[in-house]
Amino acid sequence: MKSRTKLWLLMLISAIISILVFASLSLIMGKIGDKGYDLNSLNAISQEVLDPIATRPAFQIQDITPILDNAHSNHPNIRYEWISADGSTIYDTFGEKKTYDFGQFANRMLNMPQNLWGVDKPITLTYSISQEDQPYYLLMSLSSDDMKNGQIYFFMRTFKAMSTFMLPLIVALLIPYLLSLGFFSSMNKRISKLNQAIGQLNLQSEITVLEDTKKDEISLLTAHYNAMAHRIQNQGEQIKQFDTRRNLLLSNLSHDLRTPLTMILGYAETIRAGLYKDETELQASAKVLLQRSRYIDKLLDQLLDITRHDEGNLELHVEVHNVSEMMRKIAADYLMFLEGQNFTVEVNIPDEDIQSWIDASLIERALRNLLDNAIRYGSEGHYLEIGLLEKVDTILIMVIDKGRGISLQDQEHVFERFYRIDGSRKGEGLGIGLSIVKEITSLHDGSISLTSAPFEKTVFEIQLPKSQRDQ
Repeated sequence: MKSRTKLWLLMLISAIISILVFASLSLIMGKIGDKGYDLNSLNAISQEVLDPIATRPAFQIQDITPILDNAHSNHPNIRYEWISADGSTIYDTFGEKKTYDFGQFANRMLNMPQNLWGVDKPITLTYSISQEDQPYYLLMSLSSDDMKNGQIYFFMRTFKAMSTFMLPLIVALLIPYLLSLGFFSSMNKRISKLNQAIGQLNLQSEITVLEDTKKDEISLLTAHYNAMAHRIQNQGEQIKQFDTRRNLLLSNLSHDLRTPLTMILGYAETIRAGLYKDETELQASAKVLLQRSRYIDKLLDQLLDITRHDEGNLELHVEVHNVSEMMRKIAADYLMFLEGQNFTVEVNIPDEDIQSWIDASLIERALRNLLDNAIRYGSEGHYLEIGLLEKVDTILIMVIDKGRGISLQDQEHVFERFYRIDGSRKGEGLGIGLSIVKEITSLHDGSISLTSAPFEKTVFEIQLPKSQRDQ
């Protein structure tokens, strides 16, 4: 069932219930809190008195007394007077004897019944009956305190008069419901627009921005929808970029694996067939095989890094470590690796031990990534520097080369996954090394910065806190 149909049914049912509740409560409250006589009940009592009197052969005192006394005993607050045509009292249940003249009689009946039971004013109703063309009068009088607190009577002689009264009443009753209907219809339209926009929302389609100037819950929900739609659109763009980079990764990987594999297969076939000239050429071939195999192993490690990154498996296990000793061992490895390659290597590590709360395996991994990156892309400068500096609360780890450098445009993106400078095929690797370095640094509550001047100095600087981070 649609909301609009439900609303109409609710309005109709509520109107019927309102009328029934009003009528029921009015009757109940009238019986509980509005006791006493009203015009209808007095007319009924007068009829109970006049009907037996009409059956009497004469309307004299001996005929009337028992009837009036019986009525008075049933309603002791009501005074009954039987008056003859000349104004003399035949019988009075209060025992008084008096003769009314026209003025007195008229004063008692003044403004009756239009002005019934005013406060502290006696009420008198007059009824007449005739016998042998001789009129007799029954006067019923009582205090206003014995009457009901409030009565409203409508005397409608024609349908036109009734419509004149009922039409404004119906309009007055319908106005709240019509206003409510307009309010809820407006809300229904706004909700329908919001529902339609949400139904059309997906990653491929253009988002529908809704405008709602009202200040209520629906406008707040609309604002949340607009914010969500923009987030989904941004995430869709990020997913597209990520898919593009993944495709580029696969392309890079296939190329980077094919080249060393071709070399490995060629040199392996040369060694198998014994086509080398001497032991020196054999050792050179073996060295190439080892280098290319290590390169493939490094590519596979980077693929494993990607998997761990996606699964969130980079966990931090910090302990107090001697950072100086760790960096000396790494520097020694690279000194041996670069021996005979026309590289100037400077190691600026203090003689004293520098200790810090770190995950040694992750920091070593980050440092080796920076060193590999400096050797790969800064080889034209034939220079490599490894530095360590201790400050009050932090330590600084620096890797410096004097190669071709990194442009300002590329510096903004080098720490992004799969980003490779100029998108060229000249460099090796998958473009995730620096992103891993940044993530490891962030896990340690540290930071990494880059400054570069082509063929002068390119500096990667890692800053780490010395103390253990709050858990």
